[in-house]
Amino acid sequence: MRTRLAIRIHAALEHAFPERRVFLKSDQDTRFIRLKPETQLVAYAGGAALVAWAIIATAILLMDNLGAGNFREQARRDQTTYLARLNDLSDQRDRRAAEALAAQERFNAALDQISVMQSQLLESETRRHELETGIEVIQTALRGTMKEREEARQALSDLIEKAGDEDGSVLASAPAASDSAPVDFLADALARTAAERDQVVADAQEALRHADDLAFEIALMKEDNDQIFRKLEEAMTISVEPLDKMFREAGLPTDRILDQVRRGYSGQGGPLTPLSFSSRGEEISPDFLRANRLLGQMDTLNLYRIAAEKAPFALPVKRAFRFTSDYGFRRDPKTGGRRMHKGVDFAAPSGTDLHATADGVVTQAGWQSGYGRLIKIQHEFGIETRYAHLSKIRVKVGQRVSRGDHIGDMGASGRVTGVHLHYEVRVGGKAVNPMIYIKAAKDVF
Repeated sequence: MRTRLAIRIHAALEHAFPERRVFLKSDQDTRFIRLKPETQLVAYAGGAALVAWAIIATAILLMDNLGAGNFREQARRDQTTYLARLNDLSDQRDRRAAEALAAQERFNAALDQISVMQSQLLESETRRHELETGIEVIQTALRGTMKEREEARQALSDLIEKAGDEDGSVLASAPAASDSAPVDFLADALARTAAERDQVVADAQEALRHADDLAFEIALMKEDNDQIFRKLEEAMTISVEPLDKMFREAGLPTDRILDQVRRGYSGQGGPLTPLSFSSRGEEISPDFLRANRLLGQMDTLNLYRIAAEKAPFALPVKRAFRFTSDYGFRRDPKTGGRRMHKGVDFAAPSGTDLHATADGVVTQAGWQSGYGRLIKIQHEFGIETRYAHLSKIRVKVGQRVSRGDHIGDMGASGRVTGVHLHYEVRVGGKAVNPMIYIKAAKDVF
């Protein structure tokens, strides 16, 4: 059976691929190679396979080239879009910086206005107290005068009664010479009494007029005080609420921070000391309570202002820069692996001035592996800031710095791929996103 099948297959191959001979002739001899149908089939199959492989490989290469070209074009488009986005972010950052400067100027102007209004309020309260004292003195004098008038009237009545009782005996014992004595005495007493009465009436009318004038002046002062109070209350609302919101958005406990600042600045006296006028046992006036409440708010505003200087609510770079890397996991530019980036990066020309973002004390100023030239500043509330990859350090360990002080220059020291500042904020030793503080202060500074 197998022999017949092999014969049939060979016959079919013989029909499709007849046996061929390839002659090889040399100078001395001629030889030939017999190509059987099976050999020709194998050769044709191998050739077809080779051609097919060449076609497929060429197609794959063409597809790869086309795909690579498309990928490069897409990469260029993405790069163009990314650069446009970065430029847009840079423009936005410049606008936010301008808005922050304008807001800071408005904040300083509001503080100046509050100081002026506070002085006016204290002067007005002092004047009102003096006027109240003057009215009390006038009322006391008026009561004394009215009492003296009643005493004079009583004395006149007694004289008239005495003159009536003695009239009969005087007329009987003294003839014409003594008749005029009681009458002259009585007329003189009546004249003096009438003069005193007129004087008392005039004094009373003058006192009433003066009291009316004082009451009108007090009413005007109360209206002015109410207007001053309203302006101060509005200024306090505008000034305190953004600061409170800034601290809360940064995740800082405002009550604990204000208590800490208050303990550090616990001196007494000055214009923000609460009013302590004696009320002489009377009920405290609403204006008095209102003034003390405003002074308390002013004290809170001053505490917020002090606390804001001690927390990193500012940018470390004041010149034009590019924001090149955010906080969080990212692709390591050196190894290509995924790695946690514990700060934010600002790129600018080498030597760009770098500034402290809050008041504090320098705890490190030198070289550290990976960071290059590094500055660490310890602030209040357990906050620390770090400034890495510097080209030059301009502070020393133990030096106390204030917000905005020039502490170093931007560079490319340490483990970097280019010139930039690596900026970190740590709370209690744990790294947090610095943009939380920077964004929280965008509507205040």
